This record gives sequence, C-alpha cells and structure tokens, in this order.
Amino acid sequence: MANFPQKVRSRKLNSKVDLTAMVSVSFLLIIFFMVVGELSKPKILSLDSPDHGCCDCPPRHYGENRSLTVMLDNNNKIVYYMGILSSPIISPKEIKYGKEGIRQELLKNNKSYLEYSEALGKPGRGITVIIKPTKKSNYGNLVDILDEMKITGITSYAIVPEFTPEETKLLASN
Repeated sequence: MANFPQKVRSRKLNSKVDLTAMVSVSFLLIIFFMVVGELSKPKILSLDSPDHGCCDCPPRHYGENRSLTVMLDNNNKIVYYMGILSSPIISPKEIKYGKEGIRQELLKNNKSYLEYSEALGKPGRGITVIIKPTKKSNYGNLVDILDEMKITGITSYAIVPEFTPEETKLLASN
C-alpha cells in the first residue's frame, strides 16, 4: 500500500466575542441622541399684553414699555427715547455722557420700571436698553455707554447696528 500523506486537520479554536464595549457605546449613543433631542426643542417666551380698554390710544405691549433706545452719534452726541419712535413713552431727547447725563436717566427709568414690575407681580425686571451706534460714532462712545450699563446695574442691553428710517431722519435733523 502506498503511503499517502495524511491530511492535517486544523484544530478549531473556540472564539468568543466580548460585546461589553459595544453595549457601552450603544448606551452612550442613546443618551447622546436623547440629550440632543431635548436641547433642540424650541423654547417659547410668553408675551404679556394686557388689554385694559381704558383709552383710544394704541395698545402698549410689555416689551415696549421697558425698552429704552440709545443712539450714539458723532461729537459725543447721544439721543435717547423710550418705547417705539412713532408713539414714544419718552420723546427723543439729546443728552450728554456722565453722571448728570445719561447715567441719571438710566437710573431714574430703571428704578421706576422696577417699581412698576413689582406692582405687576414680576419683580426684578428692569428696563432693556437698545444701544445703536452710528457709523459716525467712535469706539470710545460705545465703551462709555457700556460702562454706564455696568455702573447703573442694567444687565439687559443689546447693541444693534441697524436703524429704522424714522431714527435716521431723527439723527439727521438733530
């Protein structure tokens, strides 16, 4: 008989797959997508607009009552008004920087509105200042008005570079 070489049979190894890491990753992904889904929901702010029906004047909205607009122009000129320019609560006035100027007006208006919001049952809501620097105003004026915000303790303010046509006419006339 001929000697044929015997087939070498490979030995099968027991292979085990450890899925612990895969389970951890899947739980992390589930948590990630749950958090992203919760954070991507839109947040809604309520707008209080009481209708008292006491007069024929246009209705004033809660936000309109608390907004004070400060426009910065060249030569250290400040023009401010409260409310909407077409029907302002405080009509536009030119004022100076410093303790006897804009700071005094900001403190007075913020104090009166804090008292008003306290009576409404919404304590701690002061005025919101909208700062509008013109292209003619300088950087120092913007820094000065931001310093006034810090000194008066007004934390709700915004710098808005756009002007309405009425505001542009107002600045041109002064």
